Amino acid sequence: MSGRLYGVGLGPGDPELVTVKAARLIGAADVVAFHAAQHGRSVARALAAPYLRDGQIEELLVYPVTTGTTDHPGGYQGAIDEFYEAAAARLAAHLDAGRDVVVLAEGDPFFYGSYMHMHKRLAHRYPTEVVPGVTSVSGAAAAVGRPLVERDEVLTVLPGTLGTDELAEWLATTDSAAVLKLGRTFPQVREAFDRAGVLDRALYVERATSDRQRTMPLADVDPASVPYFSLALLPSPLTSPTATAYRSSAGDGHHGEVVVVGLGPGSRNWTTPEAAEALAAADDLIGYGPYLDRVEVNPRQERHPSDNRVEADRAAHALKLAQNGRRVAVVSSGDPGVFAMAAAVLEVAAQPEYAGVRVRIVPGLTAAQAVAAKVGAPLGHDFCVLSLSDVLKPWDVVVDRLRHVAAADLVIALYNPRSKHRPHQLGEAKQVLLENRSPETVVVIGRDVGGDEERLTVTTLGAFDPETVDMRCLVLVGSSQTRVTASGAVYTPRTYPK
Repeated sequence: MSGRLYGVGLGPGDPELVTVKAARLIGAADVVAFHAAQHGRSVARALAAPYLRDGQIEELLVYPVTTGTTDHPGGYQGAIDEFYEAAAARLAAHLDAGRDVVVLAEGDPFFYGSYMHMHKRLAHRYPTEVVPGVTSVSGAAAAVGRPLVERDEVLTVLPGTLGTDELAEWLATTDSAAVLKLGRTFPQVREAFDRAGVLDRALYVERATSDRQRTMPLADVDPASVPYFSLALLPSPLTSPTATAYRSSAGDGHHGEVVVVGLGPGSRNWTTPEAAEALAAADDLIGYGPYLDRVEVNPRQERHPSDNRVEADRAAHALKLAQNGRRVAVVSSGDPGVFAMAAAVLEVAAQPEYAGVRVRIVPGLTAAQAVAAKVGAPLGHDFCVLSLSDVLKPWDVVVDRLRHVAAADLVIALYNPRSKHRPHQLGEAKQVLLENRSPETVVVIGRDVGGDEERLTVTTLGAFDPETVDMRCLVLVGSSQTRVTASGAVYTPRTYPK
C-alpha cells in the first residue's frame, strides 16, 4: 500500500497561525519535504520546526534558479520544469515505499505555492489531501488593520510579474487589490499604482505576521529594500478609518429603536434566532424581572427590571432611551403581541412626544401553542384566546365573551386564569362554560411548560378543579369535537360536522 501525500499550508509567518490539523500531520509524517532557494534556508521548514519530531526524514528541495540566470538549454522554464520532475520523483519513491509525505507550503498550498507543482505530478497517482492555510493576503490585511472588501465589492489578486500597463489597468478598475511577488518587480508595481491614481492609498506589507514584519505606505518604500516575501495592498476606500459610510447610532436621537422581543413560553430552545439576535444587539434590556432573568447577562448591556403592573411606565422608559440613541429590547414571555408588551409599547409610542421613534416587534412562540404541542393538536380547528384578567377590562365583559365563545363551540385558550387577588373567578368561568358545554368536554392544564416545573394534565370540564391552577398555568378548553386518543394525545379534527 502506498503512502499518503499531504500538501500542508503553514500560514504567512507566525508559527502560531499553523492550524491544529497542520501541526498534527507534520508531527505524524514519515517524510517532511520543503523548498528552498540555493542558500538552503527554508521559511516553511522554520515555521514547521516546533512541530517536527526526531527520526523524521527531511527532503530539502533546492531550486536550481530563482531570480538569476541559467545555462539550461530550456532556459528558466526548462530548468524549473526539470527540477519539479526530479523533486516529484524523490517524493514518489517515499510514497511507493508506503511512507506518508507532508509537503510544506508557506501561506496556502494552492495560493501561488510551490506545492501545487508536486500536486499536479503526484495527486492522480497517490491518496492526497490538501490542508489549507492562512494566505499572505489575509495576514497582510490583519497586519495593517484594514479590511480588504465589504458588501459586494471585488478583491483582485495580482502577480507583480505582470507588465506595468496591465497592472495599472487592473488597479484602476477594481475596488481592492493585493499584488504579490514583489522583490525585483517592485519598481514597476509602484509605477502601476501611480499610473492608476491609487498610490496615495496603497500600503506595503513585508513578511506579514512574522517577527520581521514591516508595514508602511507604498509610496514611502525604498525599492532596494524590498524582499520577495512582501506585497502591496490596495484596501477599499470604504474600509478607511475615516470612511463615513456607516455611522454609530449611539448618542444620535434619530437612530435609536425599541424592539419588543418574545422569548417564548419557557425553554431557551423556544426562543427564535431572530429574538436572540435582537437581544444580543441591544444596549438596554427592559422587562418584568423574572422575564429578564431568562436572558443571559452581558456586562455591556444595562438591565432595567420592573414590576409586572407598570407596562406603560416600562414602555415610556424604553422610548425615552431610544430617543437618546439607545437600542432597547423590551422583553416579553411568549409572544409580545398576545396579552403582553407589544400593544403597551405601541400605545405609548402613539403619543406626540415619541413621534419618530422606531418600534418593531419580534414574535415569539405563544404559551397556547406550546401547551397544545405538548399534548397533541387541540388547536387543530378554530379557536379563541381569552384572558380572564379583569385588571384592564370589567369582569362582566369577560363573562359575556365566555358565554359567546362557548356557544360558538370554539376551542378556548384561557390566559391569566387564576391569581391570588381573584381566586374565585376561574370557578365562575367554569360554570359559565358548562351552560353551553358538556361536562365531558376535554380540558388541558399546562403549568410552567418549557420550564423546570412543567406539568400537564388532561381532564374534563366537569372534573376540572380550578383550585389546582395558578398564574403559571394555561388552560385549554376543547370544543365538542376535541378528542383524546388511546395513547393520550389530544386533538381537534380539522373538519366540523355539517
